[in-house]
Amino acid sequence: MTSIGILGTGRVGTNLAGKLSSAGHHVTLGGRSPKDPTDRAAGATSRIAFADQRTTARTADIVINATPGDSSLDRLTDLRTELSGKILVDVSNATRDADDGLPGELCHPGSSLAEKLQAALPGTHVVKTLNTMLFMVMTAPETLGTPPTVYVSGDDEKAKKSVTGLLGDLGWQPAWIEDLGDISTARATEAMVLVVPHVLRRHGFEPFAVSLAR
Repeated sequence: MTSIGILGTGRVGTNLAGKLSSAGHHVTLGGRSPKDPTDRAAGATSRIAFADQRTTARTADIVINATPGDSSLDRLTDLRTELSGKILVDVSNATRDADDGLPGELCHPGSSLAEKLQAALPGTHVVKTLNTMLFMVMTAPETLGTPPTVYVSGDDEKAKKSVTGLLGDLGWQPAWIEDLGDISTARATEAMVLVVPHVLRRHGFEPFAVSLAR
């Protein structure tokens, strides 16, 4: 069992919390304050705890960033001390919203949120993954008609191995996991979000992943 802290109590965070808790991990959901709404996760399992984000980052072995990507860098930089020595799994995409509320332009063109986080948090092992799909696919990849791909980027091999283990707990088979290399490769997967609004406008909010076909 691993102690996992999830920063963010929206659909992504609560969805991950329920599945990881069911897999036997001790999960804490961290909101901006302990009173942040967490009703969607509260019924998932009694093993989910709730705390503010600073406490969540300090007490977890592995921390997952599920905060809005356009504000993640500022939020997590403020938690530099609490995140030191930890694995930080970044599942967010940093975009500016389009007029219809869907993802728009990248906040860090020519770079990536993951790279910015790694530079701002040198004592933390940042691993980018799970950012190329709708949130429901993160915890149920087997429900898609075509085997999906989840990409992994990070500088520390041991950290990536730990994250790969968590992906297995979420239902990802080894053949579906693609290690792209160091953290700079995250700029490629983060750029994949640019296709998402066009897919959603044409097909609605149907589960999908941006996958690699061989």
